[in-house]
Amino acid sequence: MSNRTSQQTSSAEWPSRTILQGRDRAPARAMLRAVGLKDEDFEKPLIGVANSWSETTPCNAHLDKIGGWVKEGIRAAGGTPLEFNTIVVSDAITMGTIGMKTSLVSREVVADSVELMCEGHMFDGIVTISGCDKTIPAMVMALVRVNRPGLMLYGGSIMPGRFQGHDVTIQDVFEGVGACAAGRMTPEELDDLERNACPAAGACGGQFTANTMATAFEMMGISPMGSGSVPALDPQKPETARECGRLVVSMIHENRRPRDVITKTSIENAVACVAATGGSTNAVLHLLAVAREAGIAFDIDEFDAISERTPLIADLKPSGRYTAPDFHRAGGVQRLARLLLDAGRLSGDTMTVTGKTLEDEAIGAVGDETLDVIRSINDPIKPTGGLAILRGNLAPDGCVVKVFGIRYEGPKGGPGMREMLGVTGAIVGAGLGADVALLTDGRFSGATRGLMVGHVTPEAAVGGPIALIEEGDPITIDVKVRRVDTTVSDEELRRRRKRWSAPDIRRAGVMGKYAALVSSASEGAVTSQPGS
Repeated sequence: MSNRTSQQTSSAEWPSRTILQGRDRAPARAMLRAVGLKDEDFEKPLIGVANSWSETTPCNAHLDKIGGWVKEGIRAAGGTPLEFNTIVVSDAITMGTIGMKTSLVSREVVADSVELMCEGHMFDGIVTISGCDKTIPAMVMALVRVNRPGLMLYGGSIMPGRFQGHDVTIQDVFEGVGACAAGRMTPEELDDLERNACPAAGACGGQFTANTMATAFEMMGISPMGSGSVPALDPQKPETARECGRLVVSMIHENRRPRDVITKTSIENAVACVAATGGSTNAVLHLLAVAREAGIAFDIDEFDAISERTPLIADLKPSGRYTAPDFHRAGGVQRLARLLLDAGRLSGDTMTVTGKTLEDEAIGAVGDETLDVIRSINDPIKPTGGLAILRGNLAPDGCVVKVFGIRYEGPKGGPGMREMLGVTGAIVGAGLGADVALLTDGRFSGATRGLMVGHVTPEAAVGGPIALIEEGDPITIDVKVRRVDTTVSDEELRRRRKRWSAPDIRRAGVMGKYAALVSSASEGAVTSQPGS
């Protein structure tokens, strides 16, 4: 738990006073009167509502309404909300195209844009609203950077679609493409699946990257307990959003800040949540990025140690049976936390945005226990979690297994570190999931399943050993001993290195900037310097 004690603050200490008060600030007030602010609004804390609403993806298509409810809560609690927007790039829509290169880059752009708005307009507090994958860690990265009282609200999951009498998600469509190509599904069946998989607004419905990060941040404490698992269009969502608006006002008065909540211990709790739910390997990238922004020393190998001691107890897609709305009905993160705390797998004294400890938030956890979604610690799906970190002569700086060769897809080489769901979905859909392993310096979607090794570092573009692999080279993946190696001799690899030259990845605009600045995947693939 942070050793910083939150204390009451006076309005004179609010950053917005610099921009709003005094004779010389008359021009600023004049501009704000034009957007509807009144005299009384200038006396209240000024609160930014950072929204990632967009019509480009169902994950974020409903966030305009959520932003409105958050503002209602802020006004009711005595604050003055000002909403602004940022971008979103949909992984599922861009998957398998050159557009996928922009996805991870968008995380940095979102974080940068929210940071700029907070610093420029001197908000006293902030509520960030996220939906699609990269907007979720991006919003938390921005919160850590500016360190003003604030929290992250996740827009919530889509409801499952129905196809041939069972629940389906976007994962099924990707795998359906492979099944159709292999003759295991007719084009008409694939068309029917496509039309029914995504029934309305909300983020992809399994424990894919969006729901993985939302649950992790609830466990970390930077999102209010129980807020994220409420599905996107659930009748409970408006009040959940209003409560977040009311909460940020109390955070300002009590001077409770993101870096009081985000500590090494709370990050460890978040990793345990990922392991216990079989979450996306992208959590490694994103939690490393948050740690780096906060100036917290957190190493990639710590994911492996935490996963080893954390049982997999949530039976969720892509590898399990249930969807995110099922997880919510079964008690969500609160019930998961209660089970893990009782078993000594979490630290309960970490602070959350409400001012309560994680232990306090988990008390009284309820859920429909007739749903076999969250298992007991004594009856886990697996005794250890769903992540493993491998090293070896192919990945001396580490890689992530969730376990053929795709390369030059890392943060620099892409640039942008594309996800491989198009490939992995085709493999599984074609019935080859048990026979084909995929090794890449790119990323996997949270919807990926099968034997897949990603985030290989150093990446190929900077001369990592994966760049030297040729057709027919034997590769051994041994998850038990945490190794990934090739039996090609060191002498032969040295010969190949002499012939190797770095690819030309120079590009104009944002992609060029990203390739020049981005760190290794083993450090979170961030473009900013470590926080302090």
